[in-house]
Amino acid sequence: MERAGDVVRTAQNVAVVRCESDDHPDIGDSVVDQNLHVVGRVVDVFGPVERPYLSVTPASGVHLPALVGETLYVR
Repeated sequence: MERAGDVVRTAQNVAVVRCESDDHPDIGDSVVDQNLHVVGRVVDVFGPVERPYLSVTPASGVHLPALVGETLYVR
């Protein structure tokens, strides 16, 4: 399990995740929380090359505002 980054905000029904480094997950990868519950999938990578942002669409039943500040991981 690799660390994807921290959720910095939500916008337009997606979670915006700030990566730790330039080593980021691929589009389509599943993203989980610390309890290994599936949170969603990566749909976009954007921003600076050194520390990009991820756009993650939520899985069914996931409450996005509760994710702000959480660390997410890639399976």
